[in-house]
This record gives sequence, structure tokens and C-alpha cells, in this order.
Amino acid sequence: MSRDEQHLAFVVATKDRPDDLRKMFASLAGQSRAVSQVVIVDASAEPVEAVAAEFPSLNVRYVRHLPPSAAKQRNAGVAAVEEGIGLIGFLDDDAVLEPDAVEKMLDFWQESPADLGGAAFNMRNPIGTSLTWLKRSMLAERLGLYGRKTGSVMPSGWQTNYDTVKQTADVQWLPSGAVVWRREVFQEFRFDEFFDGYSYCEDLDFSYSVGRKYRLAVVADACYYHYPSPSGRISAYRFGRIEARNRRYFVRKHGLSLGRFHFAMGIRLALTLGSFVTSLRFAYLQRALGNIVGLASS
Repeated sequence: MSRDEQHLAFVVATKDRPDDLRKMFASLAGQSRAVSQVVIVDASAEPVEAVAAEFPSLNVRYVRHLPPSAAKQRNAGVAAVEEGIGLIGFLDDDAVLEPDAVEKMLDFWQESPADLGGAAFNMRNPIGTSLTWLKRSMLAERLGLYGRKTGSVMPSGWQTNYDTVKQTADVQWLPSGAVVWRREVFQEFRFDEFFDGYSYCEDLDFSYSVGRKYRLAVVADACYYHYPSPSGRISAYRFGRIEARNRRYFVRKHGLSLGRFHFAMGIRLALTLGSFVTSLRFAYLQRALGNIVGLASS
């Protein structure tokens, strides 16, 4: 590994989460091996620059970015990383690294082959998704709608989520919540700014694009926790619209199966409506309406 690739910078896109950001900073400040730089790209209504100042041991660069967009904020953050740093990572503002996570990740990169493009930290507290038994059924896999293998991308455009891995594994996509990329990757790839605002699927699109040229992995020994923040969320209707629009864009961009996408989207829509009928929670109906509008507008 070249000398500059022993140095790691993290880019953190944030919006209106000062308390979560403080916990994330504390986990970085407590690492057994220090990071070289932290770039905060802030789209908060009230700037969070003062939170960064609470951690003088960290080399923090603050970037103000409006309007909010995770894809655009990450691109701006990459541009702000100091020269000479060979590894650029992303952290969600509500992620917390274990104390030796950076050390374990850099150890992995020390021994990595030249074709490794990115490596994700291993989430210790993954949240179970609904209807896991159906998504991971043999029928869903044979139809190309969903799969049983962690970190795979199906012809329908849906990706399989991450459980805690017991062994380091090669994958087809990487979430942006806690991940490290070789800097050279950003000479060829950047986050697609079609995924504006609430940038759903932007990490899937970016990592799947990179993964067609480079190897991707999730590192078993480098661990973190994700504590989803209640702030910064959007309405169920808006999420449903973005969910359908962005997923369809991803499928078309990468030449996946539009037929299987629409089939899977139809199942998703039916299940959401079924949840509304059984629970009478209005949010499910809003999400379903958003899906319909998103499909129509795309």
C-alpha cells in the first residue's frame, strides 16, 4: 500500500442532528488509530460548526452546503479532502464506530489487493426488514426480485440488505453509512446528483457503478453501530414517491430489468396497501399513493 493510503479522511453529510453528530465525533476522537481529517458538510437550518469545535483533537474542516442533498454534500466533501490522503470514507451522522474500527479497517487496507475499490464497516445492530422470509425465498430469487446473499443487486433493481457478517465478504454494493473508498475511485466516479434532496438509492447507484470495475468488500473486524435518528426524516408520501422514482432511474441507468422492477414494485405497493388495511395507519396509504405518483412521474 502506498504511503498516502495509510491516511484516512471521513466525509460526513449532516442536517439538523447536532446531538447525533456529537456522538459520532466522540467515537472518532476515541479511536485507537487517529483519522487524518474529518470533513463536515452541513445543510442544517442552524449551523453545527460549534459541535465540531468541541473536539479539538480532530482535524475538522467545516463546509456549509445549502440546499440539503446527500449526494451533492458528499461530492462537495470529497472535493474538500486534503491532498495526500489516499482513503476517503463516509460516515452517517448517526453512526458510532467501535474504538478499534479505524485501526481494523486500515489493517485490512494494508493487505488489500490493488483492485479493491471500497470496503464497508460491519454493522453490529442491523434492523430487521419487514417480510424477510418472503424477500429471501427461493421464488423471489428465481424471479430475480430479491436474493438471499448479503450485499447483492438483483435484476429488479432491489439490493439485499446487510446483516452482521462473520467473515469478510465480497459484495456488489456498499451502503454509505460507514464505508471507505480508495481515493482514485473519485477520479472516475462521483455521486449522481439526480438523487437530489432526500437522496434515496444514491449510495446503491454509486457503489454498484464502482463495483463493476473494482472489488468491494465488507470487513468483519471493523465494526460500528447505527442509531437511526428521528430527525431529518420525510413524510411517508414523499418517501413513497422518491422510492419509486429513484429506484426506476437506477434500473434504467444500469440496464437492469424494467419488467422485473415493475413486478417487484407492484408487490411492494400491494404489501403496503395490505399493511394499511390491517393496521389503519395512514402513513401506509400515503406511501402507496407516493409510489403511484412516483411511477407516473418517472
